[in-house]
Amino acid sequence: MSTDAAPDLSRLSLNTATTKRWTLAEAVAGAARAGLGAVGLWRDRVDEIGAERAAKIVADAGLRVSSLCRGGFLTADDERGRRGALDDNRRAVEQAATLGTRELVMVVGGLTAAPGPEAAASPYPTGAAADPARDLVATRARVADRIAELAPFAAEHGVRLVLEPLHPLFAADRAVVSTLGQALDLAAPFDPAVVGVVVDTYHVWWDPDLARQVARAGAHGRLAGYQVCDWVLPLSPTALHSRGHVGDGYVDFAAITTWVRDAGYTGDVEVEIFAETVWDAPGDETVATLVERYVRHVLPYV
Repeated sequence: MSTDAAPDLSRLSLNTATTKRWTLAEAVAGAARAGLGAVGLWRDRVDEIGAERAAKIVADAGLRVSSLCRGGFLTADDERGRRGALDDNRRAVEQAATLGTRELVMVVGGLTAAPGPEAAASPYPTGAAADPARDLVATRARVADRIAELAPFAAEHGVRLVLEPLHPLFAADRAVVSTLGQALDLAAPFDPAVVGVVVDTYHVWWDPDLARQVARAGAHGRLAGYQVCDWVLPLSPTALHSRGHVGDGYVDFAAITTWVRDAGYTGDVEVEIFAETVWDAPGDETVATLVERYVRHVLPYV
């Protein structure tokens, strides 16, 4: 009989985006069966049953909520859009507090010229060469302004706004913040307990300044989450879905995880995968794979 100790999965978290076909209750049960310590919840699954019931399901399974995804989309350039975004993010803050997680992941939003996530592309309009709808600098300034509006509300609820830089592929329609450095610059005016950042390997693995910025995040107390999945090729027709299990692609998990560890991060490690092939697999098979890959590629370095 083997005397090898079971691997420590207490910091491993299943993000519900990874098992898209499962309900929240099914995802929680699957994570518990596999011995994980936490789940990362998306708001669509929470909305289906309500935050209070979701919190009870997680607690009854002996798990914790590592984060709530997502808030954000703060870039509207009209008053109605601004109010709508702020109202939605306040609801997200309240949900996070009810679920018992401090961390609300924020995807800040894209250019107003873009049709938005998943929408069909629109033709380039004719008109003035200086188009405010394509002004990245002004758009990022609106993000900063809206974070400032939301921060006091988040602080009152004990929730941290966790800025997530996305790969530059998504700067037009999802996030005008593309690097960890940009996210830290946006966070800098605020208390680290109120505005932090998340390192998502899929989005930041390519950044030549990543090691320095992860260290900066740790030194300033802003490292609020670590999400892992791999960058695989060829890209899917839907670029956002071009993700794979850890170890299937090109991300150097040993290096990035070491940087995150050395920056002082001791929180959960969420596996968040958007990929049709992963979604089509049986949920328990997906969880077993992510456990095996975590143990092989991440756990030795955390």
